[in-house]
Amino acid sequence: MLKQHRKKSPRSVKCAVVTVSDTRDKETDKSGKLLHELLEKDHHKVHFYKIIPDEKSEIVQTLNETITHSDIECVIVNGGTGIAKRDVTIEAVEPILDKELPGFGELFRYLSYELDIGSASILSRAIAGVANNTAVFSIPGSSGAVKLAMEKLISPELGHIVMEINKDL
Repeated sequence: MLKQHRKKSPRSVKCAVVTVSDTRDKETDKSGKLLHELLEKDHHKVHFYKIIPDEKSEIVQTLNETITHSDIECVIVNGGTGIAKRDVTIEAVEPILDKELPGFGELFRYLSYELDIGSASILSRAIAGVANNTAVFSIPGSSGAVKLAMEKLISPELGHIVMEINKDL
């Protein structure tokens, strides 16, 4: 059944990449560049890219802009997911979600523990869900976290997720 779903899933998804950082710019945003590369390698298109400061109001505004844009089917936010006082991405993303995909955060932390950072994975607050018929992923901003999330979780299921979101519309 899953193979049939994947066969019917779109091969190319229209994406937005949002980097949340107080220090990065377009030249130093390694994670944003990596997201672009990995999405394009898998035949997806990046229609929107922006770097914004770790400010809840700016994150909410940018999310609302992307999830209401007709050319965006998926938003991937990287950065601002830690536990420091300035890390407010999850607080901005979570209330906007119509449906949460709790398995994403659970699996991301498990894979981070097993394959990347060990017990430090308990500090990760990755989250995913659906907002306004748009897939939304919020992942840590390190290159390792981006690579792990994309290769092990997001890329293998992105077309399937978009298909499921749109099947009853």
